[in-house]
Amino acid sequence: MRRRTVISGLAALAVARPALAQADAWTAWRDRFVAPDGRVIDDVNDGISHSEGQAYGLILAEAFGDRETFDRIEGWTRGHIANRQDALMSWKWDPSRADSIPDWHNATDGDLLRAWALLRAARNRGWPVDSAVPAAVTRDIVALCLAPDPRRADAPLLMPGAEAVRQADRVLVNPSYYHPRAMRELAAAFDAPQLARAADHGEALLAELAATGFLPDWVAVTPDGFEAPRDHDYRSSYDALRIPIYLAWSGLAAHPAVAGMATMMARTDQPDHVAVRVEADGAVTAISNAPGYRFIVDLAKDRFVPFSAGDLASQSYFPATLQMLAHVAHAESHG
Repeated sequence: MRRRTVISGLAALAVARPALAQADAWTAWRDRFVAPDGRVIDDVNDGISHSEGQAYGLILAEAFGDRETFDRIEGWTRGHIANRQDALMSWKWDPSRADSIPDWHNATDGDLLRAWALLRAARNRGWPVDSAVPAAVTRDIVALCLAPDPRRADAPLLMPGAEAVRQADRVLVNPSYYHPRAMRELAAAFDAPQLARAADHGEALLAELAATGFLPDWVAVTPDGFEAPRDHDYRSSYDALRIPIYLAWSGLAAHPAVAGMATMMARTDQPDHVAVRVEADGAVTAISNAPGYRFIVDLAKDRFVPFSAGDLASQSYFPATLQMLAHVAHAESHG
């Protein structure tokens, strides 16, 4: 049997938790998107699973105190995608393929949030967690997924993956991968000051982007400022929607990127819809009335709108998941 330990000094702390009013919604989300073996299923993208989704499932299970589901999700994760030579995860698992993992590259946000979920489980719930896992993930994020900003060598950028292409004068960044609270808490727990510096610089980076009036999914950072990425579309869409959630969760509801995303999402005259894809020239090319996406605007404006299991039944994996995460973010930032 694998020896399991509790993260030293953290599990004994009594952490006050805000009340989460949507327990029925958690049950609905779990029953729809978590398979019996613990695989979190993206029902729109051909039923694949990805490291981001597994991490979201862990965070939500911890937030709602569901240890059995937490253990199932982590067990599947360890057995199927935590398979690299380092402590990071392969980002995609495809049930339609014989090899299941067509791309073993990691996605830094999934690794960051999984480590944070494990830290939270030990600290907030006292659940037995193998402390070596989040410690190793944090170590490898610092070692493999940080790069100097070409404009300031002492300011680390969070790269989207360990194998992401980077040059001394050009670093690819996904702004929605920054979760300052998660980064700082992992840095404090595992003596990783570089990750805390990356969180600080990430806040500044997001403020710079907000000042331009455009918060993209992907951007290249160069000595002269921001440029369109070479291998990704230069637009603001489903990745960038997460920016207000992570900032509000980090106690940064007044950050200019929160209001900036809310303004971009409001660029539609269609009632009860929000913009979910905005091009670099400002053109809105996709809108949605999914409650999960509209909930992000409410969060950005510090409005809490109650929802129920019925709201989740009408949504696919991604908007339903963002609504759940935004609910937890709102509760914990006001807790």
